[in-house]
Amino acid sequence: MPFVYRVDHDARMVLAVGTGVITDADVFGYQKDVWSRPDVAGYDELVDMSLVTEIVVPSGDRVRDLATLSATMDDKTAKSKFAIVAPADVAFGLGRMFQAYRELDRRSTKEVGVFRTKRDALAFLRRDTALVMPELP
Repeated sequence: MPFVYRVDHDARMVLAVGTGVITDADVFGYQKDVWSRPDVAGYDELVDMSLVTEIVVPSGDRVRDLATLSATMDDKTAKSKFAIVAPADVAFGLGRMFQAYRELDRRSTKEVGVFRTKRDALAFLRRDTALVMPELP
């Protein structure tokens, strides 16, 4: 599975790791699977794309579609943060596109940040302790 995740209820955080080749269906599937769960509403999110070897996206329009879907799934009663760790140029560029589309969507209640390092992502999330990332299969 290209995405594995765990929910840390104590930290009110969803932690995910992408691996290998990531497709359009993988990203949309992750979004729907995780953020349709009522028990994570309003949680912060950290997605680490450091182990992704390739991202297959049919077009930039799909990045916009994902940002739109994500904004419609946000908890409307709470602000939260979403940090993307993207050391590779393609992942970083797509993450920045996603961030821009989210910022333009009035329904969005999540502040998105895209970072080259996990350390910078944790600082954005205001986490000074190590979080336990999900185990890879």
